[in-house]
Amino acid sequence: MRISLKRKSLVILLIFLFILSGFTPLWGVRLKDIMDVEGVRGNYLIGYGLVVGLKGTGDGDQTKFTVQSVVNMLEKFGIRVPKEQVKLKNVAAVLVTAYLPAFAKLGQRIDVEVSALGDAKNLQGGTLLMTPLTGPDGKVYALAQGPVSIGGFAAGGGAAQAQVNHPTVGKIPNGAIVEREVPMEDFNSQNTLILSLRTDDFSTTSQVADVINTYLKGKYAQPLDVRNVELRVPERYKRKVVSLLGEIGNLEVRPDIPARVVIDEKTGTVIMGENVRISKVAVAHGNLSVEVREMPEVVQPLPFAGGETAIVPRTEVKAKEERAKIVVLEEGATLGELIRALNAVGATARELIAILQAIKAAGALHADLIVI
Repeated sequence: MRISLKRKSLVILLIFLFILSGFTPLWGVRLKDIMDVEGVRGNYLIGYGLVVGLKGTGDGDQTKFTVQSVVNMLEKFGIRVPKEQVKLKNVAAVLVTAYLPAFAKLGQRIDVEVSALGDAKNLQGGTLLMTPLTGPDGKVYALAQGPVSIGGFAAGGGAAQAQVNHPTVGKIPNGAIVEREVPMEDFNSQNTLILSLRTDDFSTTSQVADVINTYLKGKYAQPLDVRNVELRVPERYKRKVVSLLGEIGNLEVRPDIPARVVIDEKTGTVIMGENVRISKVAVAHGNLSVEVREMPEVVQPLPFAGGETAIVPRTEVKAKEERAKIVVLEEGATLGELIRALNAVGATARELIAILQAIKAAGALHADLIVI
């Protein structure tokens, strides 16, 4: 009796494990990876500065604004030099750009990028002098300074040159200090939040609202349009908006992928979503190759004939056309069936692009065709 019960338990356990082994849970995407919160955004900063200490790879004499900038800088230190006497090769004028993240505080450091503005050849080994970085409102939000790292090199001679990356563009990690904060209201005091999805889809927006309402156990989230969801802060999360966003940011949804075909004609790359469908259509593909060869022939006259040696053109033309292969796609064909059909007719990447455009023109491709 005990042996029978053990066998039954073992059989039930094996059946349960078999069922679990065949079960594949639906994949999900966290909300924090597909949405943004209205008002939580950074700002771009820009400034004009000088990179000094270069080894003869700076701006030339034709870059007048570099000379003028050096003269103005020296005047601030009480040194007056006529700009006609300034000959620089170790200085380069640059534009300095940075991204100021949201809620950046005084004293925090941010990365900056330095790009040559004149005809400088290389910024390797240079140091950026103190440069104010301003925002769109014209106010200074950070100060940048430090050694420039280009992550490459450029070297060469009269007949050859070697270059890795772009030596006229560099970065300064943590090269700027925040000097002014972007004015923002108390984030935790908000009663309503707008969650903006990064893609336009009604189905995904509805899913986001349903998942949030299920987690909060109430009707707190409401879709506003194809992209935005309005979220009312529950009473238990008053003054705890950061905690609320941290919790719902880890909730998962399954975004609906639009039927879309993206074609990059420059590289011959074709990317298709899984929801692409094809109506019943026949695809015929054949190659026509024409070969033209020039074989000039030298004709020389007989002795004492009085003629001249001449070159007579000889042209040989060969044309070959392969028999076209025809493949019929049934109604509602999937992406895999389309690929197999195109492989069957021997289509290359370039020919695949032409075939897809023709299928779209015929009205049989039910997807957005995007050419980049």
